[in-house]
Amino acid sequence: MASSLTCTGVIWALVSLLSAAASCVGFFMPYWLLGSQMDKAVSFGTFRRCSYPVRDEERQATVMLEQCGRYASFQGIPSVEWRICTVITGVGCGLLLLVGLTALMGCCISELISRSIGRAAGGIQFLGDPVLYIVTPAVKCC
Repeated sequence: MASSLTCTGVIWALVSLLSAAASCVGFFMPYWLLGSQMDKAVSFGTFRRCSYPVRDEERQATVMLEQCGRYASFQGIPSVEWRICTVITGVGCGLLLLVGLTALMGCCISELISRSIGRAAGGIQFLGDPVLYIVTPAVKCC
């Protein structure tokens, strides 16, 4: 395996891939907000939720469904802010994953990543990371 990356470039590639993987796992997990409702532990993320209330038409009552699931549709996400958060976070994770996988290929393929491509990838990371860590927590719930 020939590589044109320096030692710093290889470390950057590995850290980029680990960062992208952690961001994607965090995006898919429904544990962004934790709380309780109807004496049951509940949690939800941008497009998944665990232990949520549903209407039982047979008993004419609201019961807690103790399982994890996605919202039925994009419009089912509780608020416009959370829908925006889902899209922005998904795009940020996609950018980070793209850069991480490209960097990993750069470790294996000679002359894949030049100085200008490395700078462009760093710029993409610069755009992707703030989306995940600055914009996302600012979104209000419900």
